[in-house]
Parts: sequence; C-alpha cells; structure tokens
Amino acid sequence: MKSNFKIVFLFLIYQVLLSSCADVRKSIYFSNQKDTTINSKNVAPLTYIQPNDLLSIAVSSLNPEATAIFNTPNNSYVSSSSASGLNLQSPGYLVNTDGFIQFPVIGNIKVAGLTTTQLKNELTQTLLSRKLLVDPVVVVRQLNFKVSVLGEVAHPTVINVPSEKISLLEALGLAGDITIFGRKDNVTVIREENGKKVIKRLNLNSNELFYSQYYYLKSNDIVIVEANKTKVSSSGQTVVILPIVLSGLSFIAIIVSSILRK
Repeated sequence: MKSNFKIVFLFLIYQVLLSSCADVRKSIYFSNQKDTTINSKNVAPLTYIQPNDLLSIAVSSLNPEATAIFNTPNNSYVSSSSASGLNLQSPGYLVNTDGFIQFPVIGNIKVAGLTTTQLKNELTQTLLSRKLLVDPVVVVRQLNFKVSVLGEVAHPTVINVPSEKISLLEALGLAGDITIFGRKDNVTVIREENGKKVIKRLNLNSNELFYSQYYYLKSNDIVIVEANKTKVSSSGQTVVILPIVLSGLSFIAIIVSSILRK
C-alpha cells in the first residue's frame, strides 16, 4: 500500500510540473533571427496633418519685432479634456474640422493632407512672396503625435512622440515591455487609413517585423498585446484551484487513512 501511495504522490508532482512547462521560444523576441545585416526598405511613414491635430509653428527672421506677431498663437492655449475630467491646455494651432488653421496676417490656410515639411515650405514661400519677412525660418511640429499601447504590457499607456518617429519596439519598451503573460506571437496594430480601420497581427517571435511597414508606427496607432492562456485561465484561478486542492487533500487523507488501518 505504501508503494501505491508513493506512485500516486509522484504522479501528482509530475502533473504539476508538466502543467507549468512552457515553450521558452515563445517568450523570446525574434527567436529565429541569426546574426546578420538586414537591408530592409521600411522607413518611418510620412505623417499627414488631419483635422483636430495640434501644430506648433515657430517663425524666426533677422527682424525679431516683425517676426513676433507670427509666433503669438504658439503662446496661446488650446483647451482639451482628459479622461480624469481635468482641463488640459496645450499651446499651438488647432486644425479645425475643415482642415484649416488661422495664421496671423496670412489668414486661413488649408493644412489637412499636408506633411509638416510641406506646410513649412508653403508658409516660407508665402512670407517671402508677400514680403512679410526677409529670410524667414519656419519650423512646424505636430504636438499630438501619439500612440497607445494596451494589453499585457507592464504599463499600458498613451505615448506622446515629440520626434514624430517611433518604432513598435520602442513603444513596447516605453510601456515597460510585454509581461510574461503576453503573447509575443500575436501583437495587434490598429491603424486608421483613408477613413478605414486596418488591423494587422504581428509575430514578434519571428523576424517578419524587420520587413514590415508596421515596424514604424503612425500617429494614433493602437498596439494591443494579447494575453496568453496562462493569464486567461488565471483570471479565475482562486475559484478553480481551491476545489482541486481540497480534492487532492481529501484524496491524500483517504490514502493515509487506508495505510493507518493496515
């Protein structure tokens, strides 16, 4: 009888160890990638100005007094609401729903559909052609370039990107990386293009990301890391494990009782 008890006990231990085993390769980034140089053609995508974007437009020239009027709106504030209900204020030009901004002296300018570089060139040419400034230098930046990282990462967050360039790996790093419960083989990127939502699933265990147009993120992209089966099953872990533990203890008690009777 004692030998039977040992066999049952060892079997239970084996089942526990077996259930805890996992494929280590699934937790490694680019596990199929060897040392090499990748000549990928993916580059940071162009960002086009859209309605409700917030722009910073700084103008400078050899005449600071003449230039000052063109920088006034950068010192004003645009109000917005946050999730907490607080009113946040950011300086800059808010693109209206029709895609225009009101620029000092020049007036209404259609900016939607342009890149920041194209808008910079257009403003520079207008200032020169209308002889408003001599040798103006215009710098245009998008203040609301942001991406969201959700799901099984250490710190789900919305990331503001002042450089207007961020890769998927950088975004995951800024969100604290994928947790041990996240699936690296099923990371979703949601992107809005031409009024449509495009959904792309990426496998970060593979090196396919290096060749993908999703290596670099666009403004307002949403990254979602799916939870693995272990996390999903653990959501009700207490409810599930407690009956198993009690059943196991009852089973062991019956075995022990039988041995003592012998």
